[in-house]
Order: sequence, then structure tokens, then C-alpha cells
Amino acid sequence: MRTLKDKKFKLSDIIKYKPIRVSAIKKKLLYGSREKSSILKQVLVYGLLIGIGFVYMYPLLYMAVNSLMSTSDILNPTVRWIPSSLNFRNYVIAFKVLDVGKSLTMSIVMSGVPAILQTISCSIIGYGFARFEFPLKNLWLILLVAAFIIPSQVTIIPKYILFETYKMNNTPLPSFLPAVLGQGIKSSIFILIFLQFFRSYPKVLDEAAEIDGAGKLEVFIRIALPMSIPAIVVAFLFSFVWYWNETYLSGLFFGKVIQTLPMRLQNFVDNYNILYPTPPGSTANKLNESVRMAGTMLTIVPLCVMYFILQKQFVESVDKTGITGE
Repeated sequence: MRTLKDKKFKLSDIIKYKPIRVSAIKKKLLYGSREKSSILKQVLVYGLLIGIGFVYMYPLLYMAVNSLMSTSDILNPTVRWIPSSLNFRNYVIAFKVLDVGKSLTMSIVMSGVPAILQTISCSIIGYGFARFEFPLKNLWLILLVAAFIIPSQVTIIPKYILFETYKMNNTPLPSFLPAVLGQGIKSSIFILIFLQFFRSYPKVLDEAAEIDGAGKLEVFIRIALPMSIPAIVVAFLFSFVWYWNETYLSGLFFGKVIQTLPMRLQNFVDNYNILYPTPPGSTANKLNESVRMAGTMLTIVPLCVMYFILQKQFVESVDKTGITGE
């Protein structure tokens, strides 16, 4: 191979081969190679992801920034994203107004217990549809889908009359009993998830366990449930979030005696005026936007913490069950 020290190497050779090398480099940068994507593709992909991420993160960032602003910062049009000083007093006030110590405990109980009961009942129902044959099975599946399509506002009056007849209103039972019977919030989705998941793994595993002497219940507990961990994680997390955010039905059935964080947030203005009354003609204790944002942040922080802790399991479970979240 000729080098620059070679007497026969001419300047024309450099001019001849230089465009070829530059063209190859440009081609690799624009179109990439088998080992690495092109720079242009990476810029487009990361730009798109950053744009979508900003759209989803903007409301959370807006609330976090505004919750730390003072009244003067809110009224100052030049202060938008960086407060002049961090005002943590907004969170102290919101903490008292929401009564976080008590309402957070009630939220965990009134969301966690129905979510657990609903996950268990939906897994049993889904396994029954996937593994057993019984009369009018297809009709029951159609009714299952219809129960999801029908708005909850259509059935709310019969439910209220039913629970009132059996003296269940103003107790947790209107939330717990439907979850036990597979009629909780959007239970139809979870039943269909479990149905599809139990259909996906080979039936010979159940048959092998039955040959070894296991009964139907034992097969379900020792074979089906351990394999359905992804579906269980998805069902529990979605159910927990939906029960957490439910305020209309909760306020109707037991809102007089049980107050969750979202329910306290719904009545934030009234609760604030009770704790911090504003004297006539004064603006000393007037509610501002920063305190409201602080209350909203306190309401969604538990869900964010739960998601960050279970993020890996949640993403893997969604990928394995083949569904998308809301």
C-alpha cells in the first residue's frame, strides 16, 4: 500500500480518493450502518420523544412551580417559571386543609382494598371463561362487554336504592361488595385481560397438574396465578388508580362519613374558608392559586411515588399483557 513517503505517490491520488472518503462518511452519518442508526434518525426520534414527554410533563411542572410561588410572584407577570423565593408555606396550608394525615389513610384503604378484591375476583372469572365450558358462555361474554359500554350514570339510581334498602350507604360496603363480585370500576376490562392471558399459555400445563392429582382450585392457585403475575400487576395498578380518582360515586355512597384525598380536594375551597376565614373587606387570608396547586400536588404525589416504585414491573407487565394504559 502506498504512503506519503512513497516517491511514486502523487498529489492527484489524494485529490482522487478524498471525495470518496468524505462521501462515505456523509453516507454513514445520514443513513447509518448495520451496527448504528444514523445521526438524522436519532435526532428525529429523540426530538419526537422529548416533545411528547414535554407535553405530558408540562402540567406537572406547571403545578410544581406555581405551588412554590408567593402571592407577589403570581401577580408579577415577569415571573413565570422561576419563583423569586421558594414559598413552602403553601404546602403547610394545603396539608392542613386536606387533613392529609387522615384522608391519605382513608384513600389508601378505600383504593387498595377494592383493588385487591377486584383483582382476585376478575382473575377467577377470567380463568373460568378461559378454561371451562358452560351453557350460554358466549352470551355471558357479550353481557360482560355490554356492562362496560353502559355508562355508570344509567345504573347509579338502582344501585343507590339497592344499597339504601340494605342499609349499606355511608359504609365502605358499596365499594367493597361490587369488587368482590367482579362488578367494580371497569371490571370488564380486567376480566378480558385475564381471559386473554389464561388463553395464551398452554392448557397442557393444567392437564399435567391434574394427572398428578391436583384439583381445579389447586391448578388455578399453583399453576395459573403464578404465571399471570403480569396481568395481576396491570389489573391492580389500574384498579387502584381508578378507585383513587373516583369521587362521584364515593361522594354519593359514603361521602358523608369517609373523606378521601381527592374528595377533600374537590371541596378544597370550602374547607379552606372554614379553616382560614377572610374578614370582611380584607384580603389577608384570601385563597390564591399557589395554595390550590399545592393541594393538587399533595393529591397526586402518592400515585407518582407508587408508579416510580413499580415502574419496572408495570412496564414489563403492560408489554407482556399487550395492552396500553390511560
